[in-house]
Amino acid sequence: MLSSRRHTATDYFAAQEYLHSRGWTDGLPVMPPTEAAVAAMLEYALLPADHLIGVESVRARAISAEKLAINAVMAGCLPSHFPIVVTAFTAMLQEPYLLHGATASTGGNAVLIIINGPVLQELGIDSTFNVLGASDRATAPIGRAIRLVLRNLMDVRPGQVDRSTLGHPGKISFCFGEDETNTSWTPLAQQRGVPEHASAVTVMAAGSPRQLMNEWTTQPEEILDTFVAEIKTNMRHYSIWPGNYAIVVPPQLRTHFESAGWSKSDIADYVFENARIYRRDWADCGKGAVVRHKGDQQYAALPDADHLMVVAAGGPAGGFGAVIPPWLGHKSRAVTMAVGACVDCE
Repeated sequence: MLSSRRHTATDYFAAQEYLHSRGWTDGLPVMPPTEAAVAAMLEYALLPADHLIGVESVRARAISAEKLAINAVMAGCLPSHFPIVVTAFTAMLQEPYLLHGATASTGGNAVLIIINGPVLQELGIDSTFNVLGASDRATAPIGRAIRLVLRNLMDVRPGQVDRSTLGHPGKISFCFGEDETNTSWTPLAQQRGVPEHASAVTVMAAGSPRQLMNEWTTQPEEILDTFVAEIKTNMRHYSIWPGNYAIVVPPQLRTHFESAGWSKSDIADYVFENARIYRRDWADCGKGAVVRHKGDQQYAALPDADHLMVVAAGGPAGGFGAVIPPWLGHKSRAVTMAVGACVDCE
C-alpha cells in the first residue's frame, strides 16, 4: 500500500502546472505519477513500497522505494527501467560517492551512470550512435529519474542545496551503456569486481564530457596522447586533484587498440604514467599566482592505473573520443554495484 499524499488534477495539463508550480519537475513535462503507475514500478522490482533504499548520512534523509518509484514514473521510466534507478541511487548513497558534497558543490557536476551486462539487451540500450546524447528509450529517463529523485527527495534544486555556478547539460540526464557487443575488451563492471554476466551500474560525480579527435594515426600511444592531452588540459583549467577519469573509446579508435593487442589495463597503465602536469603549467593559463615556489611539483591525474575507467561506446565512424573528468576526485569516488545486489544484508 502506498503512503504518499494524493493530489487531484482535472486533466494532464492541469497536472503539469500543479507539479511545476511546486518545483517538483526539472522544467520539462513529466508523467503524472498515478497510483497504478507507481505500483507497477514497485511490482516489477519486487520491492514493497516501504522498502528502505538507504539513508543520506549528512541530513539523515531516509529514501523509500515508493518515493524512488514516484520520481521514476515522472521521468518517463518504464517499470523495466526501475531496477537500474534503484541500483544507481543505492550506489550513490555509498560513502565513497560523497553524495551531499557532490550535489551541494558550486562545481556543477552531474551523476554519470554507466550500465553493463545483460540488461543492455533487455532494455534495448543503444551504446553506439549519439551515445552521450539521447540515444534510446531507457537511458534518457533513467538518468532523468535520478535527477528528479535528488530534486524532490534531497532538495537538490538550483539555489537551494544545489549551489552550482554553471552546471552542465548532463544534469538533466547523463546515462549510457557500454558497447559490450562490438569489443573484445572486458566490461567496465567486471573490471571493477562485478561477476561476469551480471548486470551492473557505475556512478560517478562527473564534469561535462570533453570531446576529442585523432584520425591521423593508428598507433595506440599516439591516440592515447590525445586523450592524455585533454586530461592534462582539465588539470590545468579546472581541477588538479586525481580521481576516476573516464574515457570513452568509439569503434574507429578502438579498432587500432584491439588490432595492436592493447587491453583496457594497457591503456590505463599508459594514461597513468603520462597524464601528469607540473604546477608551473598553471602559469600558461592565467594561474601563475598559485605557482609560487612549487613550480617543479608534479601532479598525476590518477592515484593509480585502476582509477581510469575505459569504456567502449560510440558510433561506428569517426576518430572521436571523450574524456569525462571527475568532480573532486580525491574526495568522491566512482561506485559500481550489481543490479539487485543486497546492501547491508545480514
